[in-house]
Amino acid sequence: MIDVTTLSLFCETPGAPGHEFRIRKTVMEWVRPYVDEAYIDNMGNLITLKKGKDSTKRIVLAGHLDEIGFIVNHIDDNGFIRFYPLGGFDPKTLTAQRVIIHGKEDIIGVMGSKPIHMMTKEEMNKPLQIKDFFIDTGLPKEKVEKIVRVGDPITRERILIEMGDCVNSKSLDNRVAVYIIAEMMRELKAVEVPYDVYGVFTVQEEVGIRGAMTVAHSLDPDFALAIDGTVAFDLPGAQPHEYCTKLGNGAAIKIMDSATICDQRMVHYLRNQADKNNITWQSEILPAGGTDTAALQRYGKNGAIAGAISVPMRHLHQVIEMSHKGDIRNAIELAKAAVKNLDQFNWDHI
Repeated sequence: MIDVTTLSLFCETPGAPGHEFRIRKTVMEWVRPYVDEAYIDNMGNLITLKKGKDSTKRIVLAGHLDEIGFIVNHIDDNGFIRFYPLGGFDPKTLTAQRVIIHGKEDIIGVMGSKPIHMMTKEEMNKPLQIKDFFIDTGLPKEKVEKIVRVGDPITRERILIEMGDCVNSKSLDNRVAVYIIAEMMRELKAVEVPYDVYGVFTVQEEVGIRGAMTVAHSLDPDFALAIDGTVAFDLPGAQPHEYCTKLGNGAAIKIMDSATICDQRMVHYLRNQADKNNITWQSEILPAGGTDTAALQRYGKNGAIAGAISVPMRHLHQVIEMSHKGDIRNAIELAKAAVKNLDQFNWDHI
């Protein structure tokens, strides 16, 4: 159904925003045999191309390489590390977590905060903030400073595991999309496609869709699809109308999020392709948050007919992100159908 070994490799390879070099190298080596061209732009985006019958039109499918992480901003006299977040964190998810500081060598640290035994009653009743955490490496200052310096990136430490029909890991947002696009390019290697297909792996999405802006400007796509994770709120206490998406109910076709109203032609096209190809799908309206869709839609010379295929995820932006293998497979199938049949749809009308 899916290649869990490759997905694990992608999830576990570090790549905080602005520091995507390791995951970019890993993906480049994996995908290069299956595409006609592959290169890295000045921003750091990895761009791959499968040539189509007609090169006058192009579609870009983009998934971001970066994962939420941190950056070192201070080492105190006792060797404890202070940090800034890179991307959106819920502070409560940092408690009792291990991290990896990527200095001259990789070293493990743990997220520490004031022990509950030493808190006042007032402090116990207040939620922790990011500023209340520090990283403890177990090393004194002089040893820490031989390895770590201000500006070094930090990522979370967690391996991918299988749980029934699901996978669970850090950084499924958005390495699952990296896997989907890479696997799509592999499966399309011997397939003729109508237009040029760009499989793009963008940088710095988690800090403001920065890489996708450059991609849209340089490639100027006619059509564009972002691939990303989305909230599956099918959890205890949630009402059905709040779910956004539900695990196991198929790939999600985005209608809108807080940054984008998807082109209704693309929404209709994706639904049409899913139904024709017996691909399980669900609709997605995300009330908060955005993806590379916004940049792909707006930053080309003429704009793009843009939409998104999303993978439902529980526990988003935690180290226990969970996705259903069937949803991932359906997303791959929908992406493949979308690029193979672009010339069979009347884009002048819905």
